[in-house]
Amino acid sequence: DRPRKTMPLSNLSTVTEANESDFIPEAWERDLLPGSDGTTAELVIRCVIPSLYLLIITVGLLGNIMLVRIFLTNSAMRSVPNIFISNLAAGDLLLLLTCVPVDASRYFFDEWMFGKVGCKLIPAIQLTSVGVSVFTLTALSADRYRAIVNPMDMQTSGAVLWTCMKAVGIWVVSVLLAVPEAVFSEVARIGNVDNSSFTACIPYPQSEELHPKIHSVLIFLVYFLIPLAIISIYYYHIAKTLIKSAHNLPGEYNEHTKKQMETRKRLAKIVLVFVGCFVFCWFPNHILYMYRSFNYKEIDPSLGHMIVTLVARVLSFCNSCVNPFALYLLSESFRKQFNSQLCCGRKSYRERSTSYLLSSSAVRMTSLKSNAKNMVTNPVLLNGHGTK
Repeated sequence: DRPRKTMPLSNLSTVTEANESDFIPEAWERDLLPGSDGTTAELVIRCVIPSLYLLIITVGLLGNIMLVRIFLTNSAMRSVPNIFISNLAAGDLLLLLTCVPVDASRYFFDEWMFGKVGCKLIPAIQLTSVGVSVFTLTALSADRYRAIVNPMDMQTSGAVLWTCMKAVGIWVVSVLLAVPEAVFSEVARIGNVDNSSFTACIPYPQSEELHPKIHSVLIFLVYFLIPLAIISIYYYHIAKTLIKSAHNLPGEYNEHTKKQMETRKRLAKIVLVFVGCFVFCWFPNHILYMYRSFNYKEIDPSLGHMIVTLVARVLSFCNSCVNPFALYLLSESFRKQFNSQLCCGRKSYRERSTSYLLSSSAVRMTSLKSNAKNMVTNPVLLNGHGTK
């Protein structure tokens, strides 16, 4: 299962079924548990795993929608890095809404359930979301490079508009790169050893064994290795500049420069965490996809291989959930905005309670003043000076 932000996740899984004709989920996944009559394995496959997918979808949607909402509703948060981060969240939302439900459906249905049109569109949409994520991370790294290494080159006017155009350009490039996926994906009828057959959506023609090898290598290069190499170069220069600047700060500008550097370092750290999460979550999926592609006729039917496959899929999906959490932990401004959005109902209740307490206190103070005035006035009246 390679990524088309799960490209393979749906397709590769079905490709696996297509090339392991005796490994249909209903039959072989049950047989992987020794001594089992299939009941326990079927419970895990049909219930527990889809429930895990549902949890991923729920957490990912809530986190990313909240992130996008904060950046859209708060003008103070519409900075250049935050526009890219919102773009990243949009790509994650696309993955969560398309890839995860499709992959989860494999545990309920033994065949491709989305027709020829779905076989063309879904893989292309999934690969588009992968492209948006990795290319946005590359653009974020380039932006941090300019902010720290070449701060004089940063645009002061029209920077937000120019960044929005870059974000749109990332989507256009991602869609164009995913077009071949829509062209070559097809629904195929796969024969089984017991003379039965089932349908599967595969991303390349069945006739050529070279296609899966080329496909997996290109996916690994374009959507993982090359962007990661570019990001590494950027961060090498960022680290070098930060180390050098720590020893060469001018005395009179020391405090101001320190604050600027701290802000830039904090943003660079956030982007680096995003990149680290992406590498950690997607690398196993890429490796597994290439392994399967180069062993097209010899897929491992063991329980260990099935567990590794499931872990690789779940990890790649989890990458679409972690960015809002990482941003919450590393960004104080985002954390404040997130807490205010999350506790807006409680906040309004506290405001109403505070208002009521203040008004009650005012009434009590007025009453106390009146009582004090009467206490002073009454003795005066008793002494005969009431008229004056």
